Amino acid sequence: MTSFATKAVDFYKGLQLSANLPKGIKVLNPFKQNEEVIATLNTFYKKFYDDNNQRKIILGINPGRLGAGVTGIPFTDTKRLSEICGIEFGSIKTHEPSSVFIYDLIEKFGGTEKFFATYYINSVCPLGFIEQNKNGNWVNCNYYDHKELFLALKGFIISSLKKQIAFGVDTTICYVLGKKNAEFLSLINNEMKFFDSVIALDHPRYIVQYKSKSKADYINKYLKYLQ
Repeated sequence: MTSFATKAVDFYKGLQLSANLPKGIKVLNPFKQNEEVIATLNTFYKKFYDDNNQRKIILGINPGRLGAGVTGIPFTDTKRLSEICGIEFGSIKTHEPSSVFIYDLIEKFGGTEKFFATYYINSVCPLGFIEQNKNGNWVNCNYYDHKELFLALKGFIISSLKKQIAFGVDTTICYVLGKKNAEFLSLINNEMKFFDSVIALDHPRYIVQYKSKSKADYINKYLKYLQ
């Protein structure tokens, strides 16, 4: 039987977006842009997911340019990948605040082996996006930031979720990071009936940016739902 790890790696390696994106928006596809990502994927999923066990799913928004947009591992910058997961990523060094929160949560949960044996993390849209701001800088863009972008991506999102559920995902519940993200996933879930229920949790980026003094309280709130 094909393992959860093999299914996941094959999924990521095959990710390709053919949708026509709105003007000024570019896709982030680390699985096509950096050869080191595939080697990292193989090592990460072989280490933590090389079995046929069922897992619950946690979905972020879409990969950011300093986290999964670089490493290919959701909510994992190069620092967490190296220092906590024990996997070196040589070509680029990144620090991403959301990754810090998630790995602090993982530590409180009981560590990487226990957490990844229980949960599979990805994003509602498994590829990320950047757009130019008024200063001409390229910044992260969420799949729901523009109506035309969401509509262009809806079919890709549905197809991607179907494939990931087939890895061995427990569909009784889906944890969604970010309240607006949960609203858009719920629109899709109401149509497709992927999950019996959807639970929205505050997004790590929001927490570290605006509620950093209450970080421990938010981690405890997460744990009440996840344990």
